[in-house]
Amino acid sequence: MQQLKDKHIIREKVIPFIPEGDFYFTKGVEAFKKRKFDIALKWLKKATDQNPNDPLYQCQMSIIYTEVGSYHKANQLLRQVLESSDYVDCYYLLANNYAHLGLLHDAKKYVLTYLEKEPEGDFAEDASSLLELIDFEEDEDEGLELEDEDELLIYQETCFYHMENLEWHKALPLLEDMQVLFPEYISAIHDYTQALFFTGSREEALQLETDFLKKHPNDINCHINLALFYDELNEKEACESHIGQLHNVYPFHEQQKLKVAAVFAKVGLYEEAFNRFRKLKKRKLNGHLSYYRWYSKAAFQTGYPSKAHQIWKEGCKKYPQLGNEEIPW
Repeated sequence: MQQLKDKHIIREKVIPFIPEGDFYFTKGVEAFKKRKFDIALKWLKKATDQNPNDPLYQCQMSIIYTEVGSYHKANQLLRQVLESSDYVDCYYLLANNYAHLGLLHDAKKYVLTYLEKEPEGDFAEDASSLLELIDFEEDEDEGLELEDEDELLIYQETCFYHMENLEWHKALPLLEDMQVLFPEYISAIHDYTQALFFTGSREEALQLETDFLKKHPNDINCHINLALFYDELNEKEACESHIGQLHNVYPFHEQQKLKVAAVFAKVGLYEEAFNRFRKLKKRKLNGHLSYYRWYSKAAFQTGYPSKAHQIWKEGCKKYPQLGNEEIPW
């Protein structure tokens, strides 16, 4: 009887542990630092459920979406925060996302707002560097002012996903729509010709890029596509004339650097490709299956089989759909 009484006393003294938002937030940040993004998102969603009005939780969640390439979701969260508060960091995070997407006009608008509101803020140095980069590259995208930026982001993300997964038939109609809806968004033209080429309309794709090159003889994307097309058609001399234009090209944006590295691998210039891939910042290329697909092949072909297997294994773990493809060597 006394034993039962003692157990009852002990049970009454147990205080149930109910985690609050900060606990979930801390767990989310820990998972984020270990690059376990799915787990980090689960913890941060729990944190926001506990404290839905805490801007810090939502901003951290947006950073994770940025890391995995879901820029639309990231921007959606950041704009929601700004609707209910003036959490200044949001402006820099939005600017960073738009810069990654190549929307320099919107990126500049937000980075200037951040620097105006918080000239000595935590992101002030990064914001100033970003502004310098935007000013340097802005001329290429002059005149691209889009009111329907949300719609463009959705199109970009969807087309990007299909192209990275080599789902050309799914990407093609979306890219056709993009050219009608956003005629000043030049990248859609080159993505469209790729989709056109790999869905069988090779002559039309080749003609479109050739015509574009006549008007824009220094366009990097044009030389990339034409080198790739001629290589696929086994017209080596024509391929070399375009790939030769890329040897001394070193773009600023990581995504553009990846495109150049990948085309060197695709046409069999593995040494050049491998050297380019080694300099890429992987953390800025989330969502790019092509990074793992072509880096692993370049590594294998240049005499680094262990590294090739390591890169391929990492890619398959991060993107299970990659494992359904044949090993690229």
